[in-house]
Amino acid sequence: MSLPKWPPNLSDDELAELKLQGATYALSHGFCYLPVVVNGQIPPSIPAAAIHAPFALFPTPFPRILFNHAKSLQQVYNVLYARVASDEEFLDGILSADTGVGRVDTFVGDLWRIWKELRTEGLIQPLQLGIFRSDYLLHDTPEGLGLKQVEFNTISASFGALSQGVDGLHRFLLSSTGYFQCSDIINKENLPPNDTLEQIVQGLVQAHKAYLSPDTPPHIALDPSTLNGNIRILFVVQPNERNVFDQRFLEYELSERHGIHVIRRTFDELETQAVLQESDGSRKLLVSSKTSSNPIEISVVYYRAGYTPTDFPSSKQFETRKKLERSRAIKCPSIALQLAGSKKVQAVLSKPGVVESFLLMDKWDRAARDTNPHNFCAKDVDNLRESWVDMWGLEEEGGIERAKERAMNLVLKPQREGGGNNVYKAAILPFLETLSDKEKEAWIAMELIRVPAGVQNWLVRSGSDSVKANIVSELGIFGWALFGSKLQDDQISMSLQEGSGGYLLRTKGEESDEGGVATGFSVLDSVILVD
Repeated sequence: MSLPKWPPNLSDDELAELKLQGATYALSHGFCYLPVVVNGQIPPSIPAAAIHAPFALFPTPFPRILFNHAKSLQQVYNVLYARVASDEEFLDGILSADTGVGRVDTFVGDLWRIWKELRTEGLIQPLQLGIFRSDYLLHDTPEGLGLKQVEFNTISASFGALSQGVDGLHRFLLSSTGYFQCSDIINKENLPPNDTLEQIVQGLVQAHKAYLSPDTPPHIALDPSTLNGNIRILFVVQPNERNVFDQRFLEYELSERHGIHVIRRTFDELETQAVLQESDGSRKLLVSSKTSSNPIEISVVYYRAGYTPTDFPSSKQFETRKKLERSRAIKCPSIALQLAGSKKVQAVLSKPGVVESFLLMDKWDRAARDTNPHNFCAKDVDNLRESWVDMWGLEEEGGIERAKERAMNLVLKPQREGGGNNVYKAAILPFLETLSDKEKEAWIAMELIRVPAGVQNWLVRSGSDSVKANIVSELGIFGWALFGSKLQDDQISMSLQEGSGGYLLRTKGEESDEGGVATGFSVLDSVILVD
């Protein structure tokens, strides 16, 4: 299995026409960012301009069999991380601020302490919602191309709407220009459907319905007057968010197709606007609004912020996070599920027997048989393990020595999301010298994935010349899970709904080590399937 020479050759006039049509399609269809704010200016409260999001001019070749394989893994990952987030003892052992990573990583430690405090008090909402994205790279070996996982995202898995947008952009270029008949590969049959927006919204809809259901504990009577649309989903967002349109499309889909409305607030706004209804013991989450005299009851708290320490510049933001976590609203994600997505958990799951304990152990089989057919076999585990590279914690016996010996084939990762945090290759050896024994526990070493060489594409950015570059493309598969569990006498009962569908392709110049589109390193792309 190999990839074709890419991209096909076009004349300068043909390329210019594709770029013009692509950029105007993007602007016309909301495939956009807010512009960069320069010189410390404060952005307007009401947006006055937008730029198109960066995109690849051609869809990028991806082996059909590996694309379908990535999709087939998602159900197993949905269930795996739901079970991991339900295993308090497992997460405590890895991430505790007393004995685990939280001793060293203050961000992880602060989140874990909130979670521990609320468990002691008693969590009132048993349900958790995860909107996930599992990210992969092609791995080039002498035996051919394979698929290797980069990471699993459990919080703020972004670009669902814009990934569907760039799929539409490429389909439009195909229908309007035929890509000037430059390649037989570029045809509708090789463009896989992308329904990411529908899938993400489906998870939010199911959580909203579960909140309203009289059968969902805790059994709190709902005021009939609130069932006419006054119960809403809360998007927790970062101030001055440039990627606002990706979020707004979710809001519009919820409103137009499901009659569910959204409010958006930052942590700082929620500090004063969010309260819990404590008088009746319900802990309903109520958020005030400048446009209404009545507070808005929240069914689901969907985090598009809170994944990085910069979202918590003071203790006030952590107190707000704790307030939201205490509430009856269903969290997406809960603190437990956010912690489950840490790099350290990813490394521990790769150890012999660990992932098997979540997918093959009797206690989980019994829990699955109670309500859902989520029983797995050894082949499912093998498929997951085949998608992993070698990884380990630096604090493990011989961990530093292995990292030094293999530095040029490694990346070091902390417990962070959002890009810009990793240490690569030649930078590893001097970086290791700066780490104390205690600090080593916060980092994992991961084998670098050997991406195939020789694939190129045109990368189009607003306000700058497009460039033809050697590229690396990272595939993300989306999924969701709404779940709750209860442990009693070593027996687990678990409710679980889940689904998957849609994908994200981020393409970057191969000289860039990072892959976050919002941080400026990548462009959005779509897949053209090849055999």
